[in-house]
Amino acid sequence: MTIAIQSADNRFSTDVGWLKSKHSFNFGEHYSPHHNGHGLLLVNNDDLVAPATGFGMHGHRDMEILTWVLSGTLEHRDSEGNHGVLYPGLAQRMSAGSGIRHSEENPSPDTEVHFVQMWVHPDTKGIRPSYQQLDINAELAKGGLVPIASGQGHDAAITINQRGAVLWGARLTAGQTVALPTTPHVHAFVALGTAVLEGGYPLDQGAAVRLTDADSITITAGPDGTELLVWATD
Repeated sequence: MTIAIQSADNRFSTDVGWLKSKHSFNFGEHYSPHHNGHGLLLVNNDDLVAPATGFGMHGHRDMEILTWVLSGTLEHRDSEGNHGVLYPGLAQRMSAGSGIRHSEENPSPDTEVHFVQMWVHPDTKGIRPSYQQLDINAELAKGGLVPIASGQGHDAAITINQRGAVLWGARLTAGQTVALPTTPHVHAFVALGTAVLEGGYPLDQGAAVRLTDADSITITAGPDGTELLVWATD
C-alpha cells in the first residue's frame, strides 16, 4: 500500500469573486503532473458560491458528475428538463452521456452554498443523458460509511454508470472511527471538520488521503467531528 496525503493548502485555487473553488486535481487552467486524478476519480472540486449567483448553462459529455452539498442550497436545471434543489444529504448524479447542458445556481438571496463536485468516467461513451437524486440523511445518521453513489448496486445509493467506482460518505462525531475500503484506489476527502489517519497523520478540513492498493486502514474524527467523502475505485 502507498499513502499520499494532500494537505488542504496544497490544492489549486480559483477565485473569481462569486466563486471560490479549491481543486484537488487538474482542472481548467490548473495543471500538475502530480494531480492527474486518482484511479477513476478525475475531479474533486470544493466550491463556495455567493448568494444569487452561480454557473449558467454550460455543456458536458461522457462524464458521471456527482454533486454533494455541505451547506446552503444549489438549484439544478438541465436541457433534459430535470430540475432539483440540492441540500445537505441529498445526493445528485448527472450522466452527461452524449451531451447535456445544465446550470447550477445558488437560489438564496443571502446565504452562500458550499458543495463538492466530483467527476468519474463512465463505462460506456455516448449513452443517453440522465439525472438522479436521493435523500440519504437517514442512512448517514446510522453511522459508519454509507454508499452515496455506486456502479455496483448498493442499497441506498444513487446509480452511476461506472461499475468500477463507489462513493461512500460518513458523518462522524468526535472520536468515531471508520475503516476505509480496500480497493486499488481510495480517495478519502475531509469535507468538513478534522480527522486523523491511522498512524497519527492529522487531516484538516479540505485535506485528502490517496491510497493505492489499500490495506485496511482507519480514519478517526477530530474533536469537532467530520464529514468524509470516500471514493473506492479500480
